[in-house]
Amino acid sequence: MQSTPPTFTLRLHVRISLGLLAMFILKTWRSTAFGIYGYLNFTKSGFLEHSKNFKPEDMATRIDGKNCVVTGANSGIGYATAKGLASRGANVYMVCRNRERGEAALSKIHSTTGNQNVHLEICDLSSINDVKSFASRFKEKDVPVHVLVNNAGVLENTRVTTPEGYEMNFAVNVLGTYGMTELLVPLLEKCEGDARVITVSSGGMYTSPLTTDLQFKDGEFNGVEQYARNKRVQVALTEKWAEKYGNKGIGFYAMHPGWAETPGVTNSLPAFSKSMQGKLRTSEEGADTVIWLASQPKQNLVSGGLYFDRTEASKHLPFAATSNSHNAIDSIMATLDSLANFSI
Repeated sequence: MQSTPPTFTLRLHVRISLGLLAMFILKTWRSTAFGIYGYLNFTKSGFLEHSKNFKPEDMATRIDGKNCVVTGANSGIGYATAKGLASRGANVYMVCRNRERGEAALSKIHSTTGNQNVHLEICDLSSINDVKSFASRFKEKDVPVHVLVNNAGVLENTRVTTPEGYEMNFAVNVLGTYGMTELLVPLLEKCEGDARVITVSSGGMYTSPLTTDLQFKDGEFNGVEQYARNKRVQVALTEKWAEKYGNKGIGFYAMHPGWAETPGVTNSLPAFSKSMQGKLRTSEEGADTVIWLASQPKQNLVSGGLYFDRTEASKHLPFAATSNSHNAIDSIMATLDSLANFSI
């Protein structure tokens, strides 16, 4: 008589929170949509396609004698911006952290543009106290600031804490940028309606809503996600600054440069840089919209707007559920004011 083999029944009970599932799907959508949209638009081929609509006369505008402050100006998009403004006759103040690299960049701009009205200022934007010190020194020049370009940025993949106790990405990209802008408002006001602030954001912000967890204290630290969060804050700050200082004649504009091949990208995202070899924009292509924003008549621009390839761009991807998050900017600005403590 043949025996019947034993049978086993295995039941798996998996409980997934609907909230967690929805968040996973949403984050996956944001990342996927950003990747596809970015590949089609943010690469060199995207720039070449968009440039077919550029007006050459827009970049022929001279800005002789205008005072322009550019942070992070010794390499990449910051260097290309400083050089582009200098070649159009501006008085440029290059704000750099490292004196040696700053002096090398300064010398190169002097020789290539012939403009000797380009100056080096040393400031470490990761230190709010250093930003305050710089602003105090710069105010002694008593010169109007026509253009402030908030370009300095960093992407640290691991958590690094500054000597002042702040997470490094946040310290440079958000707190330092916020402090630089707020402290130079009196000099921007001196331009009698002709001043503008241009903040270099990143397309990566499309993957993140605005969050009040500014220093990524909740959950396992992710440098790329923190960078995206920081860049979202910059876009929301630009909106708020436009509202706050709209009656002072200062225009505020955010822009994103697309995917450019810069030292920062190579060092922070080596795998991405390698995989996109030959497809990334040059630093000059990345800086193109910054220079365009600096030289356009203000009546042609929308204060508080985000610009990409000389055109106002959407701040949110479709169905990404990031637009309502900008309501948190008032709370974030209050936090930044508290941390910066501008009263000292």
